[in-house]
Amino acid sequence: MNGKQPLLEVKHLKKYFKTAGGADVKAVDDVSFTIYKGETLGMVGESGCGKTTCGRTAMGVYPRTGGEVLFDGKDVHKMKGAEYLAFTRRAQIIYQDPYASLDPRMTVADIIAEGIDIHHLAKNKQERAARVYELLEMVGLNKEHANRFAHEFSGGQRQRIGIARSLALNPEFIMCDEPISALDVSIQAQIVNLLVKLQKEMGLTYLFIAHDLAMVKHISDRIAVMYLGTLVELAESGRLYENPLHPYTQALLSAIPIPDPDVEHSRSRIRLEGEIPSPIDPPPGCRLQGRCPRVCDKCRRELPPLREVEPGHFVACHLV
Repeated sequence: MNGKQPLLEVKHLKKYFKTAGGADVKAVDDVSFTIYKGETLGMVGESGCGKTTCGRTAMGVYPRTGGEVLFDGKDVHKMKGAEYLAFTRRAQIIYQDPYASLDPRMTVADIIAEGIDIHHLAKNKQERAARVYELLEMVGLNKEHANRFAHEFSGGQRQRIGIARSLALNPEFIMCDEPISALDVSIQAQIVNLLVKLQKEMGLTYLFIAHDLAMVKHISDRIAVMYLGTLVELAESGRLYENPLHPYTQALLSAIPIPDPDVEHSRSRIRLEGEIPSPIDPPPGCRLQGRCPRVCDKCRRELPPLREVEPGHFVACHLV
């Protein structure tokens, strides 16, 4: 990404949660990546791998256990009061579940305008209403929807309302936390296409978290693959799909169906045997060692660092 300006820099980020017994759940364990202005970084991995926790800790929603997060050069976790409020104008979140993330007691207009009210961005009620109508139009809804309640809408329409809310403050950066996983497949493409369109029109930067690899390829410039709290591979979208280097990435990509019966029949699925280890007590060495078909003694002893093996292509594997 030569010449591109970093917007969000995550350095050795850790987020541990305490269990009732006092043990640490290592949800995010030493993760580093950079997101450049105007790009989309896709983040993929199985459920429970730490994607959402990583995103929310990067946004300052969860306090960090270690590491640092810089937004435009400033540490998010050291921001307080007015400085953090100013950060929330520039960075917003689209949540996973459009059924749970919208207040059922508020009208659509009040949901969308909540940020406008908090930051005092409208001089009067007319200006506030005009901005709400403009935002509804931007996401493919109309102004008649403003006085309805969330339960009157379909899942796809609710997610559009959530997107309108996140755009209300004219942010530069949006964390999209699995924004399509709760939607019908027919609606998912519409929402992803809307996000692509808005990015072009508004110059937005996205962290797009998902577990649907085909959809992530469509929207992302680069893709980061997470496994059990760590990053195992990071590369440009096209390169990752054409030449996955980590055994876990290879297994994930082999599971994507190809819409050609002959090709689909002739190719082989890579199956990872065994159970995913517990994030409370991850194994020494490589996190994938108990499931990897290519495991060696070094994998069992040493945790492989994420290193650049080709320009812009990072992988955490001793065998690459």
